[in-house]
Amino acid sequence: MVKVEFLGPIGKAPIEADISNLSELSSLLAGDEAVRVWLDRCAVAINDEIVSDANRALKDGDRVALLPPVCGG
Repeated sequence: MVKVEFLGPIGKAPIEADISNLSELSSLLAGDEAVRVWLDRCAVAINDEIVSDANRALKDGDRVALLPPVCGG
């Protein structure tokens, strides 16, 4: 299982998912209207490393974080 965290204003509790890559995660989350609006805007980190390859393999125990854009000082 992969733990998925939704940071900042997304406001969703973490979930666990049986997925093998980020593309599968995107398909899974597309069904959640509250999250879908964020999918194209967020950076994604796997185990605290920003990634962009939707086909990057995930393994049991990985932690994926959706990082919405923020501004601040």
